[in-house]
Formats: sequence, structure tokens, C-alpha cells
Amino acid sequence: MTRLAAGFVTAVALLSPCVAPVTASAQVPRPTIEGPITGGRGTPFVAATSFDLSEVGYVQEEYFISGTARAFTNVGPLGADGKWTVTPGATAPYKTRILVHRPAKRTRFRGTVIVEWLNVSFGLDAAPDWISAHTQMIREGIAWVGVSAQFIGVEGGMSILGNPSIPLKTVDPVRYGSLVHPGDSFSYDIFSQAGEAIRQPSGPNPLADLRLKTVIATGESQSAFRMVTYIDAIHPVARVYDGFLVHSRASTGVPLSEAPQPVIPVPSPTVIRSDLDVPVLTFQTETDLLFLQSLAARQDDTDRLRLWEVAGTAHADTYLIVTGMSDLGKSPDAANLVLTSSPLGVFICPRPINSGPQHFVLNAAIHWLTRWVRRGTLPPSAPRLDVDPGPPAQFVLDGHGNVTGGIRTPELDVPIATLSGSGQSGPLACLLFGTTAPFDASTLATLYPTHGAYTSAFNRAARRAVRAGFVMKSDARLMERAAARSAVGR
Repeated sequence: MTRLAAGFVTAVALLSPCVAPVTASAQVPRPTIEGPITGGRGTPFVAATSFDLSEVGYVQEEYFISGTARAFTNVGPLGADGKWTVTPGATAPYKTRILVHRPAKRTRFRGTVIVEWLNVSFGLDAAPDWISAHTQMIREGIAWVGVSAQFIGVEGGMSILGNPSIPLKTVDPVRYGSLVHPGDSFSYDIFSQAGEAIRQPSGPNPLADLRLKTVIATGESQSAFRMVTYIDAIHPVARVYDGFLVHSRASTGVPLSEAPQPVIPVPSPTVIRSDLDVPVLTFQTETDLLFLQSLAARQDDTDRLRLWEVAGTAHADTYLIVTGMSDLGKSPDAANLVLTSSPLGVFICPRPINSGPQHFVLNAAIHWLTRWVRRGTLPPSAPRLDVDPGPPAQFVLDGHGNVTGGIRTPELDVPIATLSGSGQSGPLACLLFGTTAPFDASTLATLYPTHGAYTSAFNRAARRAVRAGFVMKSDARLMERAAARSAVGR
């Protein structure tokens, strides 16, 4: 990530047989590919990690893809079950960019590419899933591709959070001035064509000499809302992606078509269709369940669908905007248990934001989804967060104010703070960051009379999380090192 982009982020801060990879679809046009792209400011603009990828044996390259994109219209009603039928409608020329992070050595690549629908909630292209889970992708030799799929990231406008956008064509007009985005009705097909550019490149190969086996799509927050609509409407006709990670969705998808094309809304709530032919893992935080109301779209697990709800987590957190951008995967700093200051720059949230372990569980989700897609190995089923349906719906809390149920981590089972996806006030963005409320000295002394008592309990909880499949061993070691160097019980 450029320093400019980093500054903006800180400022705004189966019983199942093996799943066969889908084949490239004749339904999706193959775009023209240009690149690697150079010129302009000399580096791609994106809010992502800030370290030199060569430090971890990866390279970064940017490509332009172009062609004719299609909007879609529905055939019959868009039913509440998500089993929708669509057909191509209007067409328009487009030209956008894809950003590629791939292993420099062919022997490091394991065959999987994760394609992220870049998030534009803050009005600029951001890569929250790369930031949050890059350490696991790098460990497993996964290539990552970020797609500028939406109008605001390329052309500009007002973000959904109400701040002016920082589009590619404004940030670096020399580099990006030739890009053209016809509008978000065409975003789904642009995303399909980006996947097709990876599968069957027409021009320079963004993967160089790497041997591709599977392609997985992911999107977080606003991009997850679009991923829900994509899975229900577009995937059955496109069949470009072998699996999906839907990260922090709301209760609904987004419209199939938007102005200036005819507006085609989707049902509320929007469930993911049950007749899936590829794996889908939905990953939810506390904020997503109640504030974004995804509780209304909660679904049971199947042999093609897994729902993970993670206790003590918020829609966005300190790792995403502070530690994650520079994390090389080896420092216990990635497991900071409590961060009591607000790192959000130009706007200050009234309470310390959430510093829960979402990123570590997301690493496990990446690991399991990749195995599921490649081998048919089902991820573990996760208990749901405990919710009193009310009204109003509320989480069931323990004596320390932490939610019960859901995926458990040492930070929740051996707590030194109340970690919540809610409780924040101030600007709308703050409401997505949840809260951290450190325990006072008296409470800590009662819970953990010695440092050894704390670390022993913490390490046992870390081992339980590893056995359950929701934390990777390498991440558990980082957690344990962070606990060991803490002052708790000293």
C-alpha cells in the first residue's frame, strides 16, 4: 500500500465427496488484460498492507482489464429463498484494475487464488480481507487478487458513510485516467470477468508461471452484501468461482440493478440459496448480527454452507487499522489483548475500539475454506452466539459483560477486558468498531492472583481453540507469547 493510501485508512479509518473445481464458464466474456501497469506515482493505490511484499517472498503487480460488461435482470420474482434466475440485460464498456499479490517462486504457490471484491465503504479501494488474513494466505502460498469492481472506487462519489470518495482517477490521473466504470449494475459481471482473467488470461498472465487449481471469491462488509447477491443471482450462470467467503454481511444483499438502470431490489432478509454447488463460509462478528441485523438471515449449516459467529469481535477493529497493515506474521504484537487508545485519526470514538481476535479466527476460516474447496474436507461447525430474541434482540452476556456462545478464543474464555461489537457512539463509522473495556486492577487480581495463574489458564484456552479448529497453531503461539509478556498477575 502506498503511504498515501495508508494515511487515508488511518484518517478515516458431508458427508460430501471432494468438491470439484468449477470450470471456466462460456457465459462470462474474457476481458482484455494489460500490464503489468507502471507510471503515474509509480505504485498502485489501495488501502492494504504497508510492508514490502518481497520481505515475505511475494511480488505485487497491477493489471488493467477491459471489455464489455453486462447488467442483469430477473426472470420471475426474486424469492425469499435466494434461488433466483437472472438474464443479461444492458451492456456497457468498462476498464478497471486488478491488483495481484503472488508468491515470487513457483514452488511456494499451492494453487489457490483468493479474489477480493475491494471494499469502498470509506470511499476508496480497500482490501480488508487481505489486511486481516494475509499472514495465513502467505503461510499457505495463496495468491491474492483485489478487484476494483465498484464505481465509487474508480470514478468517485459520496461513500455510504457520508464522506467524499478518493477514487483512483483522482488520486493518480496519469496512471488511472484511462479507467472507465459504467456503474454498479455492471459490477457483478466485472467481478466475474476478473475471475475469468485469472482462469483464462487473454493477454499477459497475472499469475505469471504459477499453476492455478482453484479460485475463491471473498468480500467484507459492503462487499459481503454484494457477495450475497452474487451467490444467489450471478454464480449459477457465471460459475467462475470455486467457493466463497462472505465476511461480515448484513441482513440483506444489495440490488441486482441500480440507477441509472432500472432498480431491482432484493428481498429482506436475503438468505444464501440452499442449492449451492460450491462451498460458502459466512463469517460474522457481534456487530454484524445485531447492528447490521444479519440475525434475521441466520442459516443452518449444510454440506455446502458454514456459518461462523465469533464472540468478542466487531465489524472493524484495531488489527484492521493499526497492527494488520505491518504484520509479518511473527510478532506477538498481532495478539495485543487490549488497546485502550483510539487510533482513528481525524475522528475519535468516545470509547476504546474493539481489540478482539477476529483476525486469528479469520485465518482459520481461510485455512478451512481452502481445504474444503480443494479436498472436500468440511470445516468444523460452530456454535451460534447466544441471543435473547427480545424484542429487542440482545446478546446473552456473562458476568464480565462478554457474550456467551459462538466461537470461543482465549481472549474471551480467560478475559482481561470486555470485548464487544457494540457499545460505541459518535460518528457512524465508530459504531462499526465496537468497544474494549479493560478490567480494573481489583478484578484482575481476583481473577488472576499470579501471572502464572493467568498464563496457564490462557494457554489451556488457546489449546482448546486449536483443537476445535478455530485458531491455527502458529497463531496460538503468538497469543501465548503476548499473554506471557503481559503484566497481568505481576
